[in-house]
Amino acid sequence: MSSPHPISTASGGATAGSENSASQTVAAGFRRRSALRPLRFMLLACGLTAFLLGLWTGMARLGVGLIGAAPQFVEFHGVLMICGFFGTLISIERAVALNQPAAYMIPLFAATGVVALFARTIALAGAAFLIASLVLAAASFWNMRRLQSVLLAAMPSIAALCWGLGTLTWLADRPLPESTGWWLAFLVLTVAAERLELSRIVAPPAMARLIFAVVIVVFLIGVARGELDRPLSPFIGSGLILCGAWLLIYDLARRTVRLSGQIRFTALCMLLGYGWLIIAGLELFARPIAAFWYDAVVHAVTLGFVLSMVFGHTLIVFPSVVGFTLRYSPALYASLLLLQISVVIRTIGDFSGWTQIRSGSGFLTIIALVCFAATVVVVSNWKRSDAQRSTAKVI
Repeated sequence: MSSPHPISTASGGATAGSENSASQTVAAGFRRRSALRPLRFMLLACGLTAFLLGLWTGMARLGVGLIGAAPQFVEFHGVLMICGFFGTLISIERAVALNQPAAYMIPLFAATGVVALFARTIALAGAAFLIASLVLAAASFWNMRRLQSVLLAAMPSIAALCWGLGTLTWLADRPLPESTGWWLAFLVLTVAAERLELSRIVAPPAMARLIFAVVIVVFLIGVARGELDRPLSPFIGSGLILCGAWLLIYDLARRTVRLSGQIRFTALCMLLGYGWLIIAGLELFARPIAAFWYDAVVHAVTLGFVLSMVFGHTLIVFPSVVGFTLRYSPALYASLLLLQISVVIRTIGDFSGWTQIRSGSGFLTIIALVCFAATVVVVSNWKRSDAQRSTAKVI
């Protein structure tokens, strides 16, 4: 038998070496994720604590006198929800995606801000949130720099910088609507950046991408002008309407909603969220006839848009954070429906000035959240137990 060709031997050795190197890299990644899992749980617990306190103070702002509602934290409702909860949650998700120990500095700073808020140390909380936003912006750009599209590469960083600008205006004791404008931009652009990256699958035309960039610029101009603290908000209103419309037209969810199971549920959450973006923009143009227009706009974005996104992404994102699979069930549609009804009722209460139904909408939102969480936990444990019993029978 003739000996193998030296080039073939070298190629085979190189291939084997590459495969071993790749396997070692993957194994190292899994080891890092396992070692950092306790830290992720602690950071997630910190963010969820901010969320619970934010819900509590939110009910207090609606006039519901809950026992232990910690009235001294009512003024921090928006900071707790956007910087404390959403900021920490987004930072954890980004750190997990980067899979580098240094990336966990982002949620660590965000969690430090939450703890400082609990201690009512405003300067430290603001500084921690600001540092988290700047590091998040730098990490996002570093991670996305490989993309040939400037828009795709820059969007996550611009979103993170909006978080920082909102925190700066809050520390400067500017009117709260100015800070809220930047914080809402942080949430809207973060989601839009992720969905824009996925939209590459459907390949929107170059003109559509250009229009999207113009829409974002229009929206940011309105935020920079502090339009939420002005009599008119034409730029923010137009930006929200056009951003929601663009996503409804070009997002992948338009196709996947025709499928079934978890894919359809996620897509429906996306589409409902985009609808609430459009409604928030329309509310800004209808503000002269609204009793609580500011509340209506803010919660159309945070509850209608952002929480719909959370419902849709929980089963996809959380497994990488908590380390075990979360299962889908059609029962989740009940929670999603309750959430949508609660935001509709709140909008009606905000425009009519009917305080009783505004308070009722808050309770309904909390019920929707509790039902969603309980359904995911019960279904996941139930299906996991079934799988273990099936495995035991096979063995």
